[in-house]
This record gives sequence, C-alpha cells and structure tokens, in this order.
Amino acid sequence: MDNTIQEKYNLWQKQAVQDPDLITELSQMKAEEKEDAFYRDLAFGTGGLRGIIGAGTNRMNVYTVAKASQGLADYLKKKFTSPSVTVGYDSRIKSEEFARVTAGVLAANGITVHIWSQLTPVPMISFATRYLAASAGVMITASHNPAEYNGYKVYGHDGCQITTEAAAEILAEINKLDIFCDVKREEFDHGLTAGKITYINDEVYTAFVNEIKAQSVLGDAEISKDVAICYTPLNGAGLKPVIRALTEGGYTNITVVKEQAEPDGNFPTCPYPNPEIKEAMALGMDYAKRCNADLLLATDPDCDRVGIAVKNRHGEYVLLSGNETGILLLDYICARRKANGAMPENPVMIKTIVTMDLGERIAAHYGVATKNVLTGFKFIGEQIGIMEKAGQAEDYIFGFEESYGYLTGTYVRDKDGVNASFMICEMFAYYKSLGISLLDKLDELYKSYGYCLNTLHSYKFDGAAGFRKMQDIMESLRHGLTTVGGKRVLQMLDYSQGLDGLPKADVLKYLLEGNSSLVVRPSGTEPKLKAYISISADSRKLAEAIEQKLTAELKGYFA
Repeated sequence: MDNTIQEKYNLWQKQAVQDPDLITELSQMKAEEKEDAFYRDLAFGTGGLRGIIGAGTNRMNVYTVAKASQGLADYLKKKFTSPSVTVGYDSRIKSEEFARVTAGVLAANGITVHIWSQLTPVPMISFATRYLAASAGVMITASHNPAEYNGYKVYGHDGCQITTEAAAEILAEINKLDIFCDVKREEFDHGLTAGKITYINDEVYTAFVNEIKAQSVLGDAEISKDVAICYTPLNGAGLKPVIRALTEGGYTNITVVKEQAEPDGNFPTCPYPNPEIKEAMALGMDYAKRCNADLLLATDPDCDRVGIAVKNRHGEYVLLSGNETGILLLDYICARRKANGAMPENPVMIKTIVTMDLGERIAAHYGVATKNVLTGFKFIGEQIGIMEKAGQAEDYIFGFEESYGYLTGTYVRDKDGVNASFMICEMFAYYKSLGISLLDKLDELYKSYGYCLNTLHSYKFDGAAGFRKMQDIMESLRHGLTTVGGKRVLQMLDYSQGLDGLPKADVLKYLLEGNSSLVVRPSGTEPKLKAYISISADSRKLAEAIEQKLTAELKGYFA
C-alpha cells in the first residue's frame, strides 16, 4: 500500500472524532479498503460530490461535506456582497445530517442559509434558489444510486446546476483547505437561534405547486380525472409534493404503495431505487395489479425522475422507457398547444444527444426546433437560462432525456418529477377520455415516424483499478472501431474536442449505417461506463435482433 495512503489513514484515525460511525469503520479497515477510501479526494465537478458513505477522502462523510461547504463559502464570498444559500435534502442515509453540517459551515462563514424543514425533491431547491434570489443552492442527494451512496449537488443563483467554470473555481477553493484545520463550523441549532439559518416557509412550497399546476395544456378539453393511479415514491422525497399536486389538480383516485411510501434511505424493498430498472418497479406493478390501476407512477428518491407502467390489451402492465414517455409527452404537449393556440412563434424543444432522435422528427412535424445538448439535464437547464437572458424563455415548451427526466416549464432549471407526474397523469386521462391507451398512441407515433429502439447498457468498474481501466477503454475506443454489431461506423464524434459548440466532454458517438448510433461515456456519478444504443429498423423484432448482436460484441470491448 502507498505510504501516502497510510499517512492519510493514520491522520484520520487521530482526527475523525466527530462521527462515531467513522471511528468504528476506520478501526476495522483492511488494506484494500484503505486504498479505495484514501487514494484520491472525492471528485467535485458540475454535479458536486457523489460517493459511498463512509470514512476517507474518497467517501461521503461529515468531513468531506464540511470541506466542500467551506470551499463553496469561500467562492461565494468572492462573488457576492451578502451571499445566501438554500439547502435541501432527500431520504438518504445521513442526508439530514449532511444538510445540517452544510448549513452550519455556511452560517459560520457569515452566509445566510435558507433550509427546507422537511425532505424535498431536488427541483424544489432549484425553485427556492430562484424564488428567494439566493446566491446558490445545495441539495444533499445521490439521486437513484444504491443505498450506500449520498451526494452534494450545487446550484447557481439562476437555479441551474453549476457550470464547469464555477465547479472549477469552487474546486480550487476546496483544494486550498486542510480538511480538519481550515473548516469553520457552527452548531446548526445555534445558527437557527441566532437567525443565521432560517427554515423556508410554506409560501415557497405553495408557489412551487402552483407552478406545476400552471403547466397544464388541457385548455377547454373536458376529461375525467377519476383515472386509477398507483404511485410509489420508492421511499424517497416525492410522496407529499406529488400527491399534493395531483390532488389539487383534481386526481383523487390514487393508491400509494404502502411499503415504499415513507422515507427510508435503506430502500428495504428496492435495493436499487431507480425507476429505469424493472426490479425497482416490481412492487409497484404488483400493487397496480391488485388495485386494477390504470397507471403506475414511480419517482426516484430525490423525485426528479419518473417511470411509468400501463396496461396492454391483455390487462398486463407494460413498463415504458424514458424515451417512450418522453416522445409521448412531446407529442401531447405540441398537439394540445396547437389546438389551444398556445404554441409560441418560435417553439423550442431541448434534448440530450443520447436521447431518442425520433423526438426531433416529432418536433419538426409541429414546427418545433430542437436543441441537442450533452448528457445531463443541467445542460438543458443551461439552455433555458440562455433563452431567458435573450428574452426567449416563452419559446421553450419541453425538455427531456432518456433517463426519465422531463420538464415543461421554466420555473426551475432541472428535471422535475412532480411536474412530470402531473403532466403524465393529464396526458393519460386525456387519451383515456378519447378511448386511446398510451400504448396505442405510441404505436401510432412509430407508424408515423418509423420504429426506433433505444437501450442503455452499463459496465461497472470499482475502485482505483477500475477507474484506470475505464480511462484505458475510452482511449482505445478512440482508435480502431470501424464496425460494431455488423454495422459500419460512418463517423465518430469525439466530444472531448468540444463539438457543435458544446462544452468539452469525455463522450464518443458513433454514427452507424442505417440511421443507428452508439454513444459511450463514463458516468458522472458512478464507477461505470455507459453505452447508449439506438437502432432504426422496419419493426421492433428486427431492431431487437440487431441490438442483441451489437450488445454481444460490445461486451468484448468492456471485458
């Protein structure tokens, strides 16, 4: 083991006394565990911090959270005369504790802190930051990661996740600090009593819900809102805001999955709380069958993503992909805006480069322009901000990504699971009133615009050795990939060069013959390489056969 790692470990044994859990963990660490915990500092980027909870510089704990907060405080004091920060947290293990540590450090640095008094969805931090004109926002969350993870997400004063430049400046401030000696601290309760920390009031919560309801595109259409909805927040932060928005919107026939209703960072019935994964939806689908629900909704722990299932002609529940739900919402919003005379003169839809290209063809049919951005909803939020500065915010009508993220308004700068739940229920109820199922509507879209199959495959690489292997694989893929799955590579797009005016990113996109494509990138939040496959074909069966061949070949590259 590296001497530097052992020195760091020894220092933490002496200094890390604030959290009893860390003392116990440190005393039981084996050599390989020490290396993974101390071989680097937990990376801080545009997504802030995210990592496994535990002891060490490469872990989420009260010390790494406090150090990041001190760096943020030093950055904000250079940028703002009287800085203020909003703070929120979800249901994850230690989320509330990390939020209180964050608030205490900021308060100790003379920064006014506005903190939610209860766990809330991540979009409510974006909203509160804008509503309260705060300098920044911090959300303690690891989104849909497994239970052992937590994270620290930072938002700018515009409510958008911080830019690459801001992240670099904050990181520079963090890197100046000694994790044990240079962090100012104040007890949370003392800061609360002194008025340095205040709870965000219900007025902001109500304003957020009102913005959700204002996104309706029903117009004069009359529909029955008595559709049977089954909802699971997957033991996360979505229960209260989603139920409130739906109830106030007139949807009252709602059954909540009891075992997944209350916040629980251990996710006992759902080890990987990601609505993209079939296993995460299993209990919800069982509930939906038992109560004969028309629609199943599932939001992830920080309630910025939504997965859905609907019944087919045989009464069986079918999960829709993020791409499928996205194109359904896009078509619905465009059609209703046209019908209501509410389409702006120069409408714009924004999607990520790995999101189904079929969306672009649907948008074009309605005269809607498409902007493609890098993977991550923060880039969609960034574009909304650019449009707002240009006086064109009203032109934005929808943004979506394949990983179950959607947004119909400009009131926040991140994907919003509360908004998406509301709009999905409206869309479902509207079509049901016409005797049309979402599966029927999806088939109609495929018949009109051509069939397209999009799939995502993840390859995990744990620890320091895994990190190095991911880098080696990305470098090798930049040279010599001429065919994949029997399809010729027509062009390779290397976004590390900053293509199409987008920021530089470690992303490779291969344009394949037959209007197909492959995108490979390292995850920004997990030790994984992700491969996004898009296959255009005459039928689903043919597309699946091509995709299986391509996937089998890919395994060789990632072995």
